Amino acid sequence: MRVIRYDDIPETKVESEGAVGVGIRVLIGEENGAPNFIMRRFSVQPGGRTPFHSHSWEHEVFVLEGRGEAVRGTDSYPIESGSAVLVVPNEEHSFRNTGDEPLVFLCIIPIV
Repeated sequence: MRVIRYDDIPETKVESEGAVGVGIRVLIGEENGAPNFIMRRFSVQPGGRTPFHSHSWEHEVFVLEGRGEAVRGTDSYPIESGSAVLVVPNEEHSFRNTGDEPLVFLCIIPIV
């Protein structure tokens, strides 16, 4: 078993094309001995967004703080603290902060 505090892990700026005001902390992953999944904590600043992208794996998102939108194609869905989102494989998606505070969420993906 391993117990980790998120604030002991430095936040890294997401440099992907299309990312605006996004930070990431990899909380649990292969380097911690996790065999199947990676748990990441994202922080999106007001007015920021993650890149619009797709990939061949599903992932699950749980919103910890803030308000925003989960975007799929031309559709968007409001999200806020307590919201859970499933992004299915190959679904183009992005997350936008529409509030005045950081949008903070956990994102779980498989190790591929």
